[in-house]
Amino acid sequence: MNAIVALCHFCELHGPRTLFCTEVLHAPLPQGAGNGDSPGQGEQAEEEEGGIQMSSRIRAHSPAEGASAESSSPGPKKSDMCEGCRSLAAGHPGYISHDKETSIKYVSHQHPNHPQLFSIVRQACVRSLSCEVCPGREGPIFFGDEQHGFVFSHTFFIKDSLARGFQRWYSIIAIMMDRIYLINSWPFLLGKIRGIIDELQGKALKVFEAEQFGCPQRAQRMNTAFTPFLHQRNGNAARSLTSLTSDDNLWACLHTSFAWLLKACGSRLTEKLLEGAPTEDTLVQMEKLADLEEESESWDNSEAEEEEKAPVLSEGAEGRELTKCPTDSSLLSDCGNWQPRKLSVFKSLRHMRQTMLPVGCVRVIPYSNQYEEAYRCNFLGLSPHVQIPAHVLSSEFAVVVEAHTAPRSGLHPAGCEGDQSLSKYEFVVTSGSPVAADRVGPTILNKMEAALTNQNLSVGVVDQCLVCLKEEWMNKVKVLFKFTKVDSRPKEDTQKLLTILGASEEDNVKLLKFWMTGLSKTYKSHLMSTVRSPTASEPRN
Repeated sequence: MNAIVALCHFCELHGPRTLFCTEVLHAPLPQGAGNGDSPGQGEQAEEEEGGIQMSSRIRAHSPAEGASAESSSPGPKKSDMCEGCRSLAAGHPGYISHDKETSIKYVSHQHPNHPQLFSIVRQACVRSLSCEVCPGREGPIFFGDEQHGFVFSHTFFIKDSLARGFQRWYSIIAIMMDRIYLINSWPFLLGKIRGIIDELQGKALKVFEAEQFGCPQRAQRMNTAFTPFLHQRNGNAARSLTSLTSDDNLWACLHTSFAWLLKACGSRLTEKLLEGAPTEDTLVQMEKLADLEEESESWDNSEAEEEEKAPVLSEGAEGRELTKCPTDSSLLSDCGNWQPRKLSVFKSLRHMRQTMLPVGCVRVIPYSNQYEEAYRCNFLGLSPHVQIPAHVLSSEFAVVVEAHTAPRSGLHPAGCEGDQSLSKYEFVVTSGSPVAADRVGPTILNKMEAALTNQNLSVGVVDQCLVCLKEEWMNKVKVLFKFTKVDSRPKEDTQKLLTILGASEEDNVKLLKFWMTGLSKTYKSHLMSTVRSPTASEPRN
């Protein structure tokens, strides 16, 4: 989770101060961050806890480390800090936790080294301990904006026998730029941060009670009521949090808690890519697969019945039996004549520039030794020796594409056949329908041609462009089907709809009507059932 968790304190002398903060580092550590890896720099034994590898290896210096760091650090100067404003001692490197699962580092120090992050944390600290306070001054609150980040802040008091009112004011804040994520994490952060606060207050309360038992401060202050309060504390205007809790390992424990909080909060909510409704091609493919499974089951049942009736067949009879078809919906020709096909030499649509059609509009027989009627397929691959009926050659609804071996040209030497696969063939297209020279053609076909001929686009970009074009026009088909077949609107309204869809030209209308045959049965039945439902059939007032 890209966030920063910080402990803040309101000092009576210096105002709001950031005591301790933990941030997430996804990139390599800044210069000097890994200097603690070598022996002799105080590296402690590493521990394993919750998948996070713990160590005390940190930056070479922190903002409160002395004069050498004062010039470059965005933090306050050493002279502007007291014991209550300081967490780590001068020269302390800080803490780092290595998450071995994600290679993320959780870094803890008094202030962020990055000036922009320091400014964000500083502003959140001031607001959490001054203007942004909940009733009673203790409790959680949310504030922030897009520029400075959004903040979850929980303010609380720590008992101190030497403080004004016998308590000091602190807050734990969580800062991130994602407002929605932070709001959704509110219950989790509230429970975990409240647990950290309870532990700090419990330790401080024990120290407070022990000090009050040994030397009660209330009676002493009553006897010196007219003496300036600050002078009665022997110069100890502020005490460190480690002194208030009597815990020398306080900052290491807080680093562990903050690092775990960031990791756990980032793991509990994950973003998922929600895909839309399945496309028409997906629905058609699922329907074809279901039909194939039913056909396969019925085929197996019929085979079992035939085996029971005639377990042994003669050689002649066996030769006349149809072998089981491969599970390919396009192989609808006589399975006895089916031969294994070679792999296609085309690698993408750009190589062959074929028209892309919805799956439901395609009924293909890739290879056959005899002509098949149009009700069986609308794409038919034939052997060169097959005679095509004369009425098909003269029909305006049929297009014949002949592939001939092209004579070898010096422009394409023998070594380039693999890269120039189409150069070995010539294609002759004939049809019974004359084509006008000034015919524009369907809009989608022109856009496809423009994408395929644009050499500045990669093959992947062209594929995505064609997919988007296909989905765009399939949505127009769905609107037209609902408008004409389901609602039965008049022709005048249909023409207005086609104009709105940008498909009023004759070629576009023909394309939409043809693509309408490729709509899935699931989509059509859904529309029909919606129209025939009782709520839809009620008379309109």
